[in-house]
Amino acid sequence: MPDPLTPPGPQPEGFDPDWVRAKHAYERAKRLRRDGVEQYVEVTAEFSHYEDDPYVDRIEREPVQDEVEILMIGAGLGSLIAAARMREAGLDGIRLIDRAGGVGGTWYWNRYPGVQCDIESYIYMPLLEEMNYVPTQKYAYGSEIREHLSAIAHKYDLVRDALFHTTVEETVWDEEAERWIVKTDRGDRIRARIVVVSPGSLTRPKLPGIVGINEFEGHTFHTSRWDYGYTGGDETGNLTGLQDKSVGVIGTGATGLQVVPHLGRWAGKLYVFQRTPNAVDERGNKPTDPQWAAGLEPGWQRERMENFTRYTAGVEHHTDLVDDGWTRVSAEVTRTAVRQEIERRGAPMTAEEIAEFLFEADFNSMERVRARIDSIVTDRATAEALKPWYKRLCKRVGFHDEFLPTFNRDNVELVDTNGRGIQRLTRDGVVVGDREYKVDTLIFATGYDVSSSYTRRTGFDIIGRDGVHLSDKWKSGPRTFHGLQSHGFPNCFFLGYTQTGIANNYTHTAEERARHLVYLLEQRVVRGATTIEADLRAEDGWVATMNELSGPGRAFYADCTPSYLDNEGDIGNPDGLAAANYGGGPVQFFELLARWRESGDMDGVTLR
Repeated sequence: MPDPLTPPGPQPEGFDPDWVRAKHAYERAKRLRRDGVEQYVEVTAEFSHYEDDPYVDRIEREPVQDEVEILMIGAGLGSLIAAARMREAGLDGIRLIDRAGGVGGTWYWNRYPGVQCDIESYIYMPLLEEMNYVPTQKYAYGSEIREHLSAIAHKYDLVRDALFHTTVEETVWDEEAERWIVKTDRGDRIRARIVVVSPGSLTRPKLPGIVGINEFEGHTFHTSRWDYGYTGGDETGNLTGLQDKSVGVIGTGATGLQVVPHLGRWAGKLYVFQRTPNAVDERGNKPTDPQWAAGLEPGWQRERMENFTRYTAGVEHHTDLVDDGWTRVSAEVTRTAVRQEIERRGAPMTAEEIAEFLFEADFNSMERVRARIDSIVTDRATAEALKPWYKRLCKRVGFHDEFLPTFNRDNVELVDTNGRGIQRLTRDGVVVGDREYKVDTLIFATGYDVSSSYTRRTGFDIIGRDGVHLSDKWKSGPRTFHGLQSHGFPNCFFLGYTQTGIANNYTHTAEERARHLVYLLEQRVVRGATTIEADLRAEDGWVATMNELSGPGRAFYADCTPSYLDNEGDIGNPDGLAAANYGGGPVQFFELLARWRESGDMDGVTLR
């Protein structure tokens, strides 16, 4: 076994699996940190201003003291889908509550220049047929998505009773009244029969715990709270306020790919601080073909959505309706590739043959990405620094057509930290190695909190029957039945990433969970019950199932370069995405829920 701290020799010709493994191990070792997800600073106390709303002014109001049937905490995409499906099922008395100034969740907060979905908008933007709307482009920009989500909220009458710029501080179960008592920072005291918690996964910014982060005296902001008053322009660019500024952007993930081209175009000088290169593939955005849109038949969106999930999960390998970078990567490095290879060979493959085939296929896929970098970036040293060395799916797949060309600009400099990150900040600069980079502005494209405890991410605790705090019950990780309910917390439901099947297309996950939630709520009404709750036996069984199926995922990420997908290398973190994901895959999970509903016996759930 080669020493991961020792760099391997020059890359050999062709595919050498031992060299590739040594290279992956070396790159991973550079990024490993003992503090894992704790390397990031929580946006509280002196950092709380990074969570302020720069888009909509807060309007003062009197505290609300009333009762609703269904209180949805969170007004993002998942909540809107669920609330719309509730309306369609005849469930009324719905109220949304959110710390933002309007609906949209991640699409409310993220208004940085170039913000765009990286999943095809025809399957990502929800309820397209219900809204009689077809997106203008294959990958819609943020403003179009935000306007669409707002239109959904108005069509389904979800704005009238909503409480915005309102933060929940406590949620307590009243056993005698069979109500949830919800208190907020606005002095509200709301009684609700049903509480649905949907905090979203890409809404709460995180900051790197860089030494001296409080010492820097220049201008700073997080990309999810873009300061157009300082930069000028809007989501389309035109950042004229940066023309005489030296700007540093920290982060080259999905957000960094989108903001760097605009910053490079307008900043006097741009430094892009990189820890780990992104495997940037071609996006190929294009306007919607009017003839194609006119020929769509009823049910087209769900068919397309299901096909994408099945294809990228390796369940379907003949029909590819979406035909984009995601499905291309799936055809290169997943079970889709294996199925295609078996058909080509005309014979089955052993487990060892499959593993070796996939490893070489992964290498070839990444070689294609690295060759694309060489074909675009003219400076050889910069091109080499931009080349990623890890398995294709160790990080979220990235696509952009303008990110790499930006490094050919004279005013743009890549600062590769060789996996170690920024050493420290000074009063007016950023220190990497033995050099200080003087900057007027620092922009944090450092992502969102997706790996801390559930109640830390929501910002409040939930107190169930007998005074049990969710933070205590879930101290070793979520404990749910099918990811939606937890024993001891009647009439309380969880949306988002809590022990569920996670599709690449979040909208599909949200749709399936909404469908299951509505079924549970309908059954409570049809069966004349006042409360609905997961049984402890069912919860224990689901937790055991999650643990049993987590092996392959943990094995895959064990040699990955750290990222938010593997909890910064802390595979054992019970609160991260790896632990939240049903190991059987999204298709199997969705089918499992469907079979449970079809049985009609409500096994594992008690209605009283």
